[in-house]
Amino acid sequence: MTLIHDTVTIAGNIGNDPTFRTMPSGVPVLNFRVGSSSGYRDRRTGEWVEGQTSWYAVSAFRDLAEHGRASLRCGDPVIITGTLKVKEWENDVRKGVSVDIVADAIGHDLNRGTSAFVRRPKGSTASAPAAATADVSSAGTFSAGPFAPAAPADDGPALDEVPADMRDAWGRHGLIDTTAGEEAAEEPLDETTFA
Repeated sequence: MTLIHDTVTIAGNIGNDPTFRTMPSGVPVLNFRVGSSSGYRDRRTGEWVEGQTSWYAVSAFRDLAEHGRASLRCGDPVIITGTLKVKEWENDVRKGVSVDIVADAIGHDLNRGTSAFVRRPKGSTASAPAAATADVSSAGTFSAGPFAPAAPADDGPALDEVPADMRDAWGRHGLIDTTAGEEAAEEPLDETTFA
C-alpha cells in the first residue's frame, strides 16, 4: 500500500554501484541507493557532526537510466528530484517501510566537487540500437555508440592548462589527453575539499 506520492528533491551520496537492466518491454532501468545525512559543522569546535542518515531506493528510466549508467558511481554526491513513494511491506519474518524515489532528474552535487558534462549528440536516442549495444569501458564511460565522447580537438587545452581537480573527469570524457606529460601527475585532494 502506497502511503505518500509526492515530488521531492534530495541531496546525498550514492551508496552502491548502480545496477542497469532492461525490462521485458525494452525500457532501460537504473537502480541505486542514496544516503542523505543531516550533518553540520560545529561553530565552536570546527568539527563535522554527523546526523542521522536516511536511505532512499532510486529508480531511473529510459534516457535518464542510460545517462546515469554512463555517469554515476558509488560514492558520488548527487541531487535527485523525483516522485517519492513510501510503502509499507510485510513478509513472513518482519514488516517495515520502504522509501523509494522514481527520478525525474539526477545531477552531481557541485557544492561537493566538479563534474564534466557530455551532451548526447543531436538525433540520437537512448533507445536506439547503437545505445543499447554501446561499449562501456572498465572506467564506466562509453567508448562507442551515441554517448561516446567526441575526439579531442587539436586546439584543445594542454594537460597543464586544466585544473588538477578536473583532469581525471576531462580525461574520462576525452576532452584532454591525460597520457601526455605523465610527469604532471594530479595532485591528491584532501578530505576538506568536499566537506
